Amino acid sequence: MDAGTAKPMELSINLQGGDINVALILGVTGLVGKEIAAILKRRGWKVYGVARRNLPSPDCIFIPCDLLDRKETMDKLSQLQDVTHIFWVTWCSEFSADSQEGCAQNESMIANALDAVLGAAKSPKHFSLQTGTAHYLSVGGHDVRSDGDHSDEDGETSKVTAIISKRATTVDGVEYSYYYDEESPKPANRMNFYYTLEEVARKRLSGKVGWSVHRPGLLMGNSLRTEVNVMGSLCVYGSVCKHLSLPFLFGGSRQCWEEACLDASDARMVAKQQIWAATAGPKLQQREDPDRGSEEGALVLMDGEAFNVVNGSPFTWKEVWPALAAKFGLAAPAGRGDDPFFSEEFSYVKAMGDKGVVWEEIVQKNGLLRTRMEELANWGFLDSLFRMPFKLLVSREKSDRLGFTSTCNTLSSILYWVDCIRDDKVVP
Repeated sequence: MDAGTAKPMELSINLQGGDINVALILGVTGLVGKEIAAILKRRGWKVYGVARRNLPSPDCIFIPCDLLDRKETMDKLSQLQDVTHIFWVTWCSEFSADSQEGCAQNESMIANALDAVLGAAKSPKHFSLQTGTAHYLSVGGHDVRSDGDHSDEDGETSKVTAIISKRATTVDGVEYSYYYDEESPKPANRMNFYYTLEEVARKRLSGKVGWSVHRPGLLMGNSLRTEVNVMGSLCVYGSVCKHLSLPFLFGGSRQCWEEACLDASDARMVAKQQIWAATAGPKLQQREDPDRGSEEGALVLMDGEAFNVVNGSPFTWKEVWPALAAKFGLAAPAGRGDDPFFSEEFSYVKAMGDKGVVWEEIVQKNGLLRTRMEELANWGFLDSLFRMPFKLLVSREKSDRLGFTSTCNTLSSILYWVDCIRDDKVVP
């Protein structure tokens, strides 16, 4: 895609006194980074936004910077003396999330940024770190499940790292089951760059700057700069199906189709929770928690407090799919029995992987923003997502108890983001 010319970095630093809030968003072009910038701009904050590629945002002073390049990072970010709040919503995806190389790259990125900003900022108040609910399991292996042993694709039985007990909570008066809360132990002897990021933050920030960790589930949002973008993938898929008169199929396992297997997280809500923690953290009051022995009214120290951030009650793709099909003007496929959208055999990689030329036709025909299909859609991600061999459902009781009670209906979220992507002239 053709990128616009970046807005020149403002080199004159405005060191205003008082309670002026100045945000630095590292990953401002991503799903959540865009939303943080938009909210803070509306609230009157000064906002710096950093991303590697030139894709300026109207909601921030845009700074193109490769955080893996230590010299470039130090040269550019060490000028930002007025930053008060830092939001880390980026990651390096060159290597797998559970590889030594992936952990090392992400460690370098966050270390470079913190060294540059903390060495220059006059009064840093909070650092917000976004990771994800994959914190609770092995990213690269199928070794955590709620119900004991399971067989992998080769038919071999694997022993789970930990048996996680099913529990229940209530959201909006409805009881649902979950497996993980913020105190759930991470898998033993497993690498995950999330753990690396938290460890770097702990070493650099504890006792010096308030910081929090935010763990969303499946992110719903709108970005051209996101490696695993479920909404972009679904929108491209629906558009291709409409253009070629193909059946709009859910290709995956029966369990992922019919049962709640993971939580969704609307990017707007994730952004709001991070801002809530960053601004209310020093004032938050912990209610009585017997497990921690805390007293009613005791102040919460924002020293690496972790918060799950998910929409609310779980959803199933079987509930969502017909409404999503209708959004794209697609009817239920004919002649496929009582469950016409479902297919265990269908593969997005096989069906859509060669449709790049078709996407170019769709873009040209509808006068859309010039994009390549691979910029928006990740077919391997959809194939994996819809065949998850485990359930990843988490509790949001902690943030609810402390005062962040915003919820979001997942179907409404999905349809909202389809409209947003259309409004941006990315899909027809």
